[in-house]
Amino acid sequence: MPYKEREISKLYYTMGEVAAMFDVNTSLIRFYEKEFDVLKPKKNKKGNRLFTPEDLENLRIIFHLIRDKGYTLNGAKEHLKNNLGGTKDNQRVIDSLENLKKFLLEVRDQL
Repeated sequence: MPYKEREISKLYYTMGEVAAMFDVNTSLIRFYEKEFDVLKPKKNKKGNRLFTPEDLENLRIIFHLIRDKGYTLNGAKEHLKNNLGGTKDNQRVIDSLENLKKFLLEVRDQL
């Protein structure tokens, strides 16, 4: 049985790491933090934002609604207010399907 590395998950991510994950400028993340109530990154003594995995999940949902589905900011806010639980479930399904696709593409490339 081959060795499988454990996925390392961090408790907090810096603003630069989050911006690199989503391939956006840090100013856009700060803007979304002001606009959306579900984003509540912690701040250390210096004032640096520290994002939790839950914040990343909420950001992923916001980017999906705005970029992929074409919602306006107000439309995305309303959707999150009314359907936060359902939207999180849908995002988890989307993430698992993307991971499955990535795995299947890796298997295909190895053949």
